Amino acid sequence: MIGIIGAMDKEISGIREKMTEKKEKTISGIKFVSGLLGGKETVTAVCGIGKVFAAMCAQTMILEYSPEIIINTGIAGSLSAELSVMNVAVAENVVQYDMDTSPIGDPKGYISGIGKIFFETDKKATGILKDILKKHGIKTLSGVIASGDRFVASAEVKKSIQQDFGAIACEMEGAAIGQVCYVNGCPFAVVRAISDGADGDAGISYSEFALKAALLYVEAAEEFARCYDRG
Repeated sequence: MIGIIGAMDKEISGIREKMTEKKEKTISGIKFVSGLLGGKETVTAVCGIGKVFAAMCAQTMILEYSPEIIINTGIAGSLSAELSVMNVAVAENVVQYDMDTSPIGDPKGYISGIGKIFFETDKKATGILKDILKKHGIKTLSGVIASGDRFVASAEVKKSIQQDFGAIACEMEGAAIGQVCYVNGCPFAVVRAISDGADGDAGISYSEFALKAALLYVEAAEEFARCYDRG
């Protein structure tokens, strides 16, 4: 089974429309819809915005459905001059940029108890996603995607995330899902369509392009489901 998590309905609704034999289950206020996508058993969930909701959703999905892999999809703000609105960022690693115990000597982003800053995505799944998106004519860039509990709309904050972590995009859920998957031994991938530039104009750009950007992934998700085999 493949698990797909998005923060908002607009990030998942198009995928659910393509699913067949659907069944619904609500746990802790999160609706899980399972069924077939591209002939593959799939479960989807709209987790809600932010790292806490994302972590709750990922842990519940793992316990209830035991997915082979979890894909976090949705939209993000660009932190790279190489990523424009309607391009797609594919994570090689994820980091929580707002995790900061540096006053006691830790590096920024360090997760105490695990001893990690970056969580690596599944190489096989990431490669398949990049190939599919490229085939559909969608420009992609791979690298670090940074997560934090804020909508980044400041050139100053954008620059600090770039400098501290070398991130290419920022959002609010991926690294929390990555941490949950890591401690559970579940492979994961994060793919995000760019809706804004994470700068002073981010709010305006987001309002205009968020839904269009979210729809970029729908066809790719179905194709991924058809061809992915953990092996």
